[in-house]
Parts: sequence; structure tokens; C-alpha cells
Amino acid sequence: MQYKKYTKQRNRSIQGLRSFKDTLPKNIKKVINKRGHIYSETLNNWKYIVGENLFKVCYPKSFKNSNRFGVSTLLIMVKRGHEVDLEYSKKDIMDKMNNFFGYSVVEKLKFTSFDYEKKIPPKETIKEKNMTNNRYKKKINDVKNEKIKKSLLELTKVFKEK
Repeated sequence: MQYKKYTKQRNRSIQGLRSFKDTLPKNIKKVINKRGHIYSETLNNWKYIVGENLFKVCYPKSFKNSNRFGVSTLLIMVKRGHEVDLEYSKKDIMDKMNNFFGYSVVEKLKFTSFDYEKKIPPKETIKEKNMTNNRYKKKINDVKNEKIKKSLLELTKVFKEK
């Protein structure tokens, strides 16, 4: 194998087969080396870690690795009203995560609650339907031919339904 020294991305590259890690850009390598794989594996196996009931009400938001200032923490988003359930199962979640990875990964869990309501304001959709009607109403009334006027009104009704 020959070494190339003129590539911009890496200091050296090897022709032929390379490992997947060597083909990644430098920035992504840094994330993987800083245990970025812990968060992705946690996301993939979250249903197994927390169980069926808690899986419906929470999900992991971020993972911060331990350093000299703090311990490794996992930030979990919880639906409002289910914080107590998660607080009681905090120890079980940490034990399952540490057993899953084989070493002490998480030392602390933080919870952040959120509202889970689909807020679709029906008034705005009604306003939009009326706006299209009001905008072209004058122009449609100015049309002298009755058949064209009637067909244009039917066309606006079709657009309102969509």
C-alpha cells in the first residue's frame, strides 16, 4: 500500500481497503471518540432500557460525558404529569444502562418536562378559507358571464376543502 501526503482531509491516507472510522471526517471522529456512540446506542435501545410504559412518556434528549467538573449525565424529556413515575424508576434505568454497556456509563439522570398537546388552532384555518373567498369575491362578481362566474365559485369551494 502506498501513502498519500497531499490529501486535505487526513494527514495520510492508505490506498486499498480502509476501516470505516478512517473514512470519516475529523469532526465526526472527535464526536465518536468522545463517547458519542453512547447516546446513539441509548436511543436505539431506549424501549428495552426503560420498559414499555415509560417508553411512551419519555425519551433521552442528550448525554454529557464526565469530566473534571461534573459526572456523566443523561438528560431525559418527560411528559408533564409523569415525572414521579420516572423518578421512582431512576435507579432501575441507571442500572439497566450500565449493565447494557458493561461499565458505569451514567452516574446521574436529569429530567425536563414538556407539554405534549397537538396545538392546531382551528380559527387560523377558517381565516385562510375566508381570505381566499374575500380576496377574489370582487373580481368574480365583476365577471359578466354567469357560467364562468358559477364555475369560478365552484373552483374556490374545491380549494377551500383542500
